[in-house]
Amino acid sequence: MFSWPLRFVPAVKALVGNGGILWPKNAVFMAIAVFSWFFLTPSLARTASISIDWIAQIYLRNVALVTLMAGGLHLRLYMRRAQGSKYKFNSRWLQTNNKVFLFGNQVWDNIFWNLTSACMIWTAYEAVTLWAYANGLLPMVDWQRHPIYCGLLMVGILFMRSTHFYWTHRLTHWKPLYRSAHYLHHKNVNVGPWSGLAMHPIEHLFYFSGIFLHWVIPSHPLHAVFHVIHTGISPAAGHTGFHRFVVRNEKTIKNGSYFHYLHHRYFECNYGDENVPLDKLFGSFHDGSPQSHTAMRARRRIGPVA
Repeated sequence: MFSWPLRFVPAVKALVGNGGILWPKNAVFMAIAVFSWFFLTPSLARTASISIDWIAQIYLRNVALVTLMAGGLHLRLYMRRAQGSKYKFNSRWLQTNNKVFLFGNQVWDNIFWNLTSACMIWTAYEAVTLWAYANGLLPMVDWQRHPIYCGLLMVGILFMRSTHFYWTHRLTHWKPLYRSAHYLHHKNVNVGPWSGLAMHPIEHLFYFSGIFLHWVIPSHPLHAVFHVIHTGISPAAGHTGFHRFVVRNEKTIKNGSYFHYLHHRYFECNYGDENVPLDKLFGSFHDGSPQSHTAMRARRRIGPVA
């Protein structure tokens, strides 16, 4: 999509074609957010006044979404081992007797950080944003009056998220932040679905802060909810540790992100994601090839980021 001169048809296919940026994975995340907005999110009339009941409702909804996404993938791939180690990036399974992790168990450690720090900070940011919308403190647009703008903004959030993630992630590889916070996420060299949100609270403050973009960009509350729900549930799919799902009749569909797996393996590459090619632009791209690996080692000799 970012090649120049722009080739219109390939760009459209990259966006909406099968296996593209929008379809099917992000379309599913969008549908989950829309459903959550209409049926699982308190109305703006309720959020106009701070109250523990509607904030607790958002927190429980967020816990449920993370549990269904990360827990469902973990159940299939790691508990039932439905496809064994086929298409698994790392042949080893998640660690169960390692003092590096809380409780000595990688999965329990990851679940703890997901359901406590991640969901609490996610909920806090979302609650403050909904309260601000309800009290007329943020620039809000209406879907009925501006349907094209609102629809384009829903798609644009995917690119906003990618850009925000690259820069905040790169920031957490700054030595002081890495040593105080981001190291916790990188304990997960061999990742699983629960590893996506297994972060230090300091990192969660950065990671979920993308919702603040809607404090300055005219948006509908649905946009903010989609932004933060995508931030909360997409890491499970990106950290499965498997490149593909095996489905009926040995057919497969693309699943986890090899791009991000390489970041967990080598640390000093692939800070963003593949939707926005910032890693290519700033020289931190790694595609798994010997050439990319040689370039990464050369950067390390010059001076590592972390």
